[in-house]
Amino acid sequence: MRLPVYKALLLLFLLLPSLVAQAQETLRGRVQVAGSGEPVVGGEVYVKSLNRAVLTDSTGRFEVSGLAAGPQQVLVSALGYLPFSLSVTLPADGFSFELTRREQTTLKEVVVAAPQTTFGQTRLREVEGTAIFAAKKSEVIVPENLVANLATNNARQVYARVPGLNIWENDGGGLQLSIGGRGLDPNRTTNFNVRQNNYDISADALGYPESYYTPPTEAVKRIQLVRGAASLQYGTQFGGLLNFEMRSPEPDRKAAVTSRQTVGSFGFFNSFNSVSGTVGKLSYYTFAQYKRGNGWRPNSQYESKTAYADVRYQFTENLKAGVQVTHMDYLAQQPGGLTDKMFAEDARQSNRERNWFAVDWNLFNINADWKLNARSNVNLTAFGLVAARQSLGFRPNQVDRRDEDNIGRDLIDGDFRNYGLEARFLNRYQVAGKDGVLLLGTRYYRGNTHSIQGFGPAGRGADFRFVAPDKFSSTKNSSDYRFPNHNVAFFAENILYLSDKLSVTPGVRYEYIRTRADGVLNVIDRDLAGNITQIRSQDEQRLNSRGFVLGGIGVSYKPKEQREFYANISQNYRSITFSDMQIVNPSAIIDLNLQDERGFSADLGVRGETTGVLTYDVSLFALNYGNRIGEIQEYDDLNRILRRRLNAGRALIVGLEAYGEVELLNLGNPTAAATEAEPLARRWQWSAFGNVGLIRSRYVQSQLTGVQGNQVEFVPAVNLKTGTRVGYGPVKASLQFLYLSDQFSDATNSEASGPSAVIGKIPAYQILDASVSWERRWLKLEASINNLADARYFTRRATAYPGPGILPSDGRSYFLTVGVKL
Repeated sequence: MRLPVYKALLLLFLLLPSLVAQAQETLRGRVQVAGSGEPVVGGEVYVKSLNRAVLTDSTGRFEVSGLAAGPQQVLVSALGYLPFSLSVTLPADGFSFELTRREQTTLKEVVVAAPQTTFGQTRLREVEGTAIFAAKKSEVIVPENLVANLATNNARQVYARVPGLNIWENDGGGLQLSIGGRGLDPNRTTNFNVRQNNYDISADALGYPESYYTPPTEAVKRIQLVRGAASLQYGTQFGGLLNFEMRSPEPDRKAAVTSRQTVGSFGFFNSFNSVSGTVGKLSYYTFAQYKRGNGWRPNSQYESKTAYADVRYQFTENLKAGVQVTHMDYLAQQPGGLTDKMFAEDARQSNRERNWFAVDWNLFNINADWKLNARSNVNLTAFGLVAARQSLGFRPNQVDRRDEDNIGRDLIDGDFRNYGLEARFLNRYQVAGKDGVLLLGTRYYRGNTHSIQGFGPAGRGADFRFVAPDKFSSTKNSSDYRFPNHNVAFFAENILYLSDKLSVTPGVRYEYIRTRADGVLNVIDRDLAGNITQIRSQDEQRLNSRGFVLGGIGVSYKPKEQREFYANISQNYRSITFSDMQIVNPSAIIDLNLQDERGFSADLGVRGETTGVLTYDVSLFALNYGNRIGEIQEYDDLNRILRRRLNAGRALIVGLEAYGEVELLNLGNPTAAATEAEPLARRWQWSAFGNVGLIRSRYVQSQLTGVQGNQVEFVPAVNLKTGTRVGYGPVKASLQFLYLSDQFSDATNSEASGPSAVIGKIPAYQILDASVSWERRWLKLEASINNLADARYFTRRATAYPGPGILPSDGRSYFLTVGVKL
């Protein structure tokens, strides 16, 4: 990117906040008991426009500064009293609020919700539940606000408003999610701590953090992303947190039914059905999804089933508990990878008819929330995973080699048994008249992975049986490993409000990790005719224990209402995974001296909004990535191309991420947009969004020849997404555009590709998507066209399954959904 462009973007970074400058006012008052006039101590006064609550002091008084003149929505609550909300108008001398004591009867849960926004993305509040997000870079995606294809879990559309994300498109059915950002490998989202309702869903959070299960977007209420500063609360990952908050039980109905049926191109069919409700103190939400399709390329059929149940019980006013169970299984045929030449000739071709992939995923969670008093909350979560994945296929180095039914196939069988416990305590306090929020937490995690790699049967079917090796097998070696591991962590974060405008949030995390590898590697020697001459067994045991401390700090400054300057820096850490310890792959070898990755991430930005008109977030970031594990291309004694996995060096990744969304019809009249007197329920709606990630990535230190100074792999210099939405009454339509510049797939920045096609450039690509919906009462119709211009492109060069080689992304496809809510 040329210098003048950077200057223009920096100018935008400095001037954009002035768009929302407004006058400051102060809200003062006293909260007292109705009838007696006694002060209410420790009551909460929540101001919606700030997304912040303050506590009353020993005299019942409070003060909130930095507000705009005009109406302000306020919620007043305290333990043992009935909450209420009201609108106050500033400026004013002061207010007196009276709370009525709660009678000793069982009352329904009070839900206070902010007005619905049409924006597809928001951000996390400073404190949510028992978590602190103050001064952190965060994004929240609300699928219900999107006009997009949700049935296929189309990540390109769902995450379109998040700047800087690099998305691999593995399949047309959205069975797996692969996203990365800021130079992190997108493969199965391994560099994020991936959670569902705040508990782990990956195969093994430490040794094998791949996510084979992705919740159906139709069942998701919010998708929360917190960048690298999440390392202190949610684990040490460079990427941060990705949490899927599932839909919750309907509080006011005994049974609410939703049914969505979708059909589309290439035999696609999706059926999503849910039931939700509350009966007395018991509430529930459950869904079942069935999905199948034939795929854009031959040999791409898949079938998936997902079921979920969430049952909650309100034991007392301050104590509730719940149980959640998730099951997902699918079987998918893999069409294999292509060489560059094959892709140029026909991106839809496939020469692999015998490659299969199967997943069986079962998640369990028990959780409890206990409100100790008006200031303190406790959350306990116990979770477990019982899962398996199996991959079967013919995967030689020479991708264009034809497959034959009489040749044996490679088989990998992974079995996962994990469980963990997390406890959190959050306390709001006051010291010397200053508010503060303290979070303390601990985590215990134990995992056990059993991985077998070896010889699968000949034939075409999905026959996941190990057989004896023969000379027709496509792999050379076999292995049987167990990977038990333990993890104990303690963490603390604290928000200290130095004034009404300025807060500081320091944090610390202690992590103890013990990983083991215990197994056998069978090396098979063959003669020139392929006959087995001997089998050499190598027993291997590894033990690696380490303990360390991570620290970080964030600063937030809010000079005026709805505008915030924020900065943070946090240390990150990523341990060597099981695949870094041992792998059987005909085109890859592993450096035995691999070390854990260490570094830090930092953000500096400004964000804010004008209610109903504009929301924005512009930030600079830096990611220092030490001991980065990567791959380089080299040759063996027979001049065959191999990939070596090793510590490629220290990488520095810096860039700018900017997001903005504006309601164009409200732009000239923000006052009317914020009031109910003229709510712009004019029939027309028109909004536009855009985000850009401009990234410079380099290996600043490396002992490898030809690596230092190179661009980091999986980092496009320009990542642009933009779109618009138009609505008239019940009809809404959207158009989205995505552009990613060139990127490399290895640390040597090799542009040429060999017969395996796993190394080389990923060319720039651009995609258009269009969607439309119509809704009236209980019926909703949706239609979408993915890849409107029918572009031929690919996002990934797979090193193993489902490749190796280039994996073409889908061409143009059509979908139609009929939804019913009863």
